Amino acid sequence: MEYHNGDVVRMKKGHPCGTNEWEIVRVGMDFKLKCLGCGRRVMIPRVKFERRVKEVIRRGDGDKE
Repeated sequence: MEYHNGDVVRMKKGHPCGTNEWEIVRVGMDFKLKCLGCGRRVMIPRVKFERRVKEVIRRGDGDKE
């Protein structure tokens, strides 16, 4: 599956703040995600991200460089 900047995804496990919804900020070998509950930003490897994502809630703008 392809993921783009601005996509909002639901992860299998929740963040400690109580939400499990994240916005994709950067796509590459690593994904940079922003928690939609508290605003915290984290980076995780692509393989780990693809295993943990449950569904895409909303598609973003899909800007490609």
